[in-house]
Amino acid sequence: MTTEHHPTPAAPGLKRELKVADAAAFSVGLIGPVGVMALLGAGAAGILGRGATWAFVFALVAVSLVAYGFVKLSRHIAHTGSVYATVGLTLGARAGFIAGWALFFAYVTIGAGSGIEISLFVTQLLNDLGLDVAPDWIWITVVALAVVVLLGRREVHVITRSLLYAELIGAVLVTILNVVVLVRLGVGAAPAGRHLSWDFLALPSGTDVGLIAGAAVFGFLAFAGFEGAATLGEETSNPKRDIPKALKIAIVVVGAFYLLSIIAQSLGYGTSAAGVKQFAGSAAPYGDLARTYVGTWLADLLTLAAVVSLFAIFLGTLSGAARVLFALSRDTGLARPVSKLSAQGSPVNALSVVAVVAVLIVIGERFSGAAVLDATYWALTVGTIALLVAYVLATVGAVRFLFFSGRAATPKWQIVIPVLALALVLYTIYKNAVGLEAPYSWFPYIVAAWLLIGLGITFRRGLVERVRAALAASTGTDREAPPAVAGTGPAPARGESTPDDVEDVVR
Repeated sequence: MTTEHHPTPAAPGLKRELKVADAAAFSVGLIGPVGVMALLGAGAAGILGRGATWAFVFALVAVSLVAYGFVKLSRHIAHTGSVYATVGLTLGARAGFIAGWALFFAYVTIGAGSGIEISLFVTQLLNDLGLDVAPDWIWITVVALAVVVLLGRREVHVITRSLLYAELIGAVLVTILNVVVLVRLGVGAAPAGRHLSWDFLALPSGTDVGLIAGAAVFGFLAFAGFEGAATLGEETSNPKRDIPKALKIAIVVVGAFYLLSIIAQSLGYGTSAAGVKQFAGSAAPYGDLARTYVGTWLADLLTLAAVVSLFAIFLGTLSGAARVLFALSRDTGLARPVSKLSAQGSPVNALSVVAVVAVLIVIGERFSGAAVLDATYWALTVGTIALLVAYVLATVGAVRFLFFSGRAATPKWQIVIPVLALALVLYTIYKNAVGLEAPYSWFPYIVAAWLLIGLGITFRRGLVERVRAALAASTGTDREAPPAVAGTGPAPARGESTPDDVEDVVR
């Protein structure tokens, strides 16, 4: 039996005003499916050729398995820190902090990559409109970031609605394109004699599971942010009911959209060697297909839709990162100003810190001399690796709580679901950490260095005890507060708790 969550002092000022549709919109907007399929399908095609669809099938299966743990735990735990709280309450405070630290880094780097990608499509749109200009990508990214910060300071329902509308408009346009492409292929009216076939499932000769897992980083990145609704655990009216529903809705809707889009793209370009080469080398698949199958007007609209969707990802990821950082700061007592909220209940100081980190990432890539496409892929890949680490910790925590605590009424046979999720995610991390050429071979070390910094922070005197007490308080337990630890400020109002104690609380 699950106890109802009641607001506690651990959540000062956050307003419970969102419904399931808002939470689902946040996850979908954070994923940004329209912006994702504007580029990542071509990236998967560069590895798997005409079988690029398999990268998304692999990722959809793996993400669905990972989501099992998130859905189950979100029925017990509602916290703005997302995996920070779920891991902290199941594996312990130190593991929880590291999971939150990884998720924060993932959101910021994926956000930075999406912000850089905005400049790619803005430049393309300007050129398509007859303006022969090519502004430096860093300036477009910085302007977009400024708008994100302004909008991100608003009430949370303003953010969720903005994300929803941004994606709905683009999704309708992309769906129209997908349907037109498939219909023309089906009736024999496609250019160059292309037609419907099952060739989009054909893999290049010599393809093995390892190659598919290597390409699946694009698929995982495509779903990055599905768990975003969990960061609204303290801003949703009935989080233990609505957050699980929102997670399921996000995966089903986005998964269907991706499969339709990647099939239409693969067949739309053609499954011949020439078609695959053109698809893999395209920086604007929407525009190419729209011009070929419909007309220039739709190509321009889709380019604009991609810009809007990427902005939605930028807004969603940085807003999510701000909430994770807010939770970490609030519960550890470190950098107290970061945990302050605006009058509207928005973590504005945390958002400002997130914006600074994003700017540093963007500046670092600019000074490296990276072209806009390389800079985009570099940031997105680093973020995806960090995100997968957070998924691993969250899944291990779910296994422990659901099957080994003795307190969750979960059928034992279901353990196969999170175990398979762990296997798929770990293998994907391995394939994207070993045997790669620079600079991609450096990215796992960047993530490892970030995690080591986070681990070092957890050894600050009294920090783990404060996190334990804060997470216990967030579940509504009432115990005598432990004495204050020297050098860490006042002790939390509620008592210290171990993961086993927490299981008593969240049940």
